[in-house]
Amino acid sequence: MTPHPPSTPARPPYPPPFTGQERTPAPVAASRAVADGAARASEADPEPAPAHRTYEPRGGLRGLPERIVRGRPADPRWARPALLTLLLVTAVLYLWSLSASGYANQFYSAAVQAGSESWKAFFFGSSDAANSITVDKPPAALWPMALSVRLFGLSSWAILVPEALMGVATVGVLFSAVRRRFGAGAGLLAGGALAVTPVAALMFRFNNPDALLCLLVVCAIAVVLRALEDGRTKWLVLAGVCFGLGFLTKTLQAWLILPALAVVYACCAPVALRRRLGQLLLAGLAIVVSGGWWVAIVELWPASSRPYIGGSQHNSFLELTFGYNGFGRISGNETGSVGGGGRPGGGGGGGWGETGITRLFSSDMGGQISWLLPAALILLVASVCLLWRARCAVAAEQAGQRAEFLVWGGALLMTFTTFSFMSGIFHQYYNIALAPYIAALVGMGAALLWRRGGPIASLVLAVTVASTAGWSYVLLNRSPDWLPWLRWTVLALGLLAALGLLLSARAGRRVALLAAGLGVATALAGPVAYTLDTVNTPKGGSIITAGPSVQGGMGGMGGPGGGGFPGGRQGGTWRGNNGGMPGGAPGAGQAGQGAPGQAPSQGAGGGNQGGRPGFPGAMGGLGERGTGRLRGMGGGMGGLLNGSKVSDKAKALLEKDADDYTWAAAAIGSQNAASYQLATEKPVMAIGGFNGSDPSPTLAQFKKYVAEGKVHYFIAGGQGGQGGRDGRGGPGGGKGGSSKITSWVEKTFKKVTVGSATFYDLTRKA
Repeated sequence: MTPHPPSTPARPPYPPPFTGQERTPAPVAASRAVADGAARASEADPEPAPAHRTYEPRGGLRGLPERIVRGRPADPRWARPALLTLLLVTAVLYLWSLSASGYANQFYSAAVQAGSESWKAFFFGSSDAANSITVDKPPAALWPMALSVRLFGLSSWAILVPEALMGVATVGVLFSAVRRRFGAGAGLLAGGALAVTPVAALMFRFNNPDALLCLLVVCAIAVVLRALEDGRTKWLVLAGVCFGLGFLTKTLQAWLILPALAVVYACCAPVALRRRLGQLLLAGLAIVVSGGWWVAIVELWPASSRPYIGGSQHNSFLELTFGYNGFGRISGNETGSVGGGGRPGGGGGGGWGETGITRLFSSDMGGQISWLLPAALILLVASVCLLWRARCAVAAEQAGQRAEFLVWGGALLMTFTTFSFMSGIFHQYYNIALAPYIAALVGMGAALLWRRGGPIASLVLAVTVASTAGWSYVLLNRSPDWLPWLRWTVLALGLLAALGLLLSARAGRRVALLAAGLGVATALAGPVAYTLDTVNTPKGGSIITAGPSVQGGMGGMGGPGGGGFPGGRQGGTWRGNNGGMPGGAPGAGQAGQGAPGQAPSQGAGGGNQGGRPGFPGAMGGLGERGTGRLRGMGGGMGGLLNGSKVSDKAKALLEKDADDYTWAAAAIGSQNAASYQLATEKPVMAIGGFNGSDPSPTLAQFKKYVAEGKVHYFIAGGQGGQGGRDGRGGPGGGKGGSSKITSWVEKTFKKVTVGSATFYDLTRKA
């Protein structure tokens, strides 16, 4: 990360934007020829061509293994082995002890199991194979996992391995995108930084939609960069397909960066303006077609013969897209949500934490994503300023590099701004969207300044390393009892590396290389430590975080003093109370229920998940560190955010005669239903969807199902999200009738107790 000493002659930008057999537009080729000639004339003692550029791979199938191991002829010999090593280490990191998390987020795992049993459930993303209701997202993220379960059977590995492989693929695509203009070293630094970003390691080992979304967005940016090289329409159309599939993964979040990419292409593509605009229109059409075909089928399909659209209040995917999962996330007006939304008079705060420019640096967010965020911003500004002052001889080359900085930088700034100021539901793990942008800018910026050299480049790199070390100290200091030696080591060695960068011009190349290596090591030490802690800690439920517990944590879920979630901070460390979420009876959890491989939930637990303190009473324990176990979300939440352990006796009860019914059981809320469905592999109806606040089924519909003999048991508990006993709606204003169904069942049918679990036999009157 350090520049060459002044004695080293300056080199032209490396590597050139077009290599191998790619077609180069004539104007760009002419500019390159001029640039190469000017660079050769300016060198007093030109260096001989490196030996590695004489490599010629063999063609045909016989040469395929050699090409895989050796890589492209233009790359140095160490590049491909280094990349393969990076991908192997990433795979080991993401696959290590993967099954310890059990079914991870059972909400999605149950939908995966359903999709592996029913193609209709596969297509719609239904929570159960009998297709009562869908998850509250489009189904694309479920499809790879459901296919894996179809092939290998239901298990934690079958569900989570596809997610880990997506992480490895994302690292590889990012390397390729950065390497094309900035060299293999820049690509390796970017790929390595992404691999050890804590929130990335967290989500590429989990089954939420964010893993696939991250891969698709990085692929989209990679092909947009290809389009910026030669102006070919096919690359832009392919980018549109990636964004369309991203929409089918997590709706409008996939399109956050579209405006930035469209503006950069319209201004920087190497073709005429009229052609650029036409290409952008074609790309937009590709987005509509690749993302809209599924939406059109769902909206045109008769509602009576498809599952209810979970998360909506009127059985409409378009309502879900633009409301609960769309603009409601920005404004906080999310009908049917879990206590999200802005607080009137909250001074910029909402039910999901204080908003503002410092949000992603706060206690509960900073350790997830912000380790290299200051470095990325510094390098972005410095690199764009440097490239804007391009000499005519190398203007075409530098313009291409500048466009790449604008693409990655625009994506970072758009996402950063949205996440910082959105008032609706916001979880820490959403920050995985920022990870590839930060990693790319760090790799590109460090490589550019290192190769340019000079006092200014030395100063910028020194400031970058020093600020990164200082910020790492701050983040590590938020967990004072966790690896206390690490923060001081990172700070001291980081400042030493920064000093070495400043003195490298006089001290020589060896000092520069040593300082650069030390700077990279100290910059990544904190993220690596957090990532290793994340990998070694089982994760489960709907709200997960990376790394150890932090002082002042969980601010993003309620902020100081409460907010949408229960409790506030006391003494600088998160502590819960018995209030908070609607429908939560203090300390009234249902113990003994949970996913296979997980420990029983605690009615009034104080465990923590991923090292973060739990929510006693109203939310139970989020997990248990240091034991290799997960603690289900119990308490008054009744399994709203996590499933519960299913005993062998309860499993046997539901499995008996289950094939005689459409649904073996019904339960309030998707997490409650998911636990039993995963244990028995039989359809379990999730009344009210995820929160229990969706109007599906209505009381009249449920009575009809029972009268027709379609549902065997009703599972008691799961009061979180009912919207109260008065039936006036869910916690976010939903109009679900789950409380009415519960009251009718309790008055009408016979209670069956199995251990600590309570069921109602819907075939036997009370």
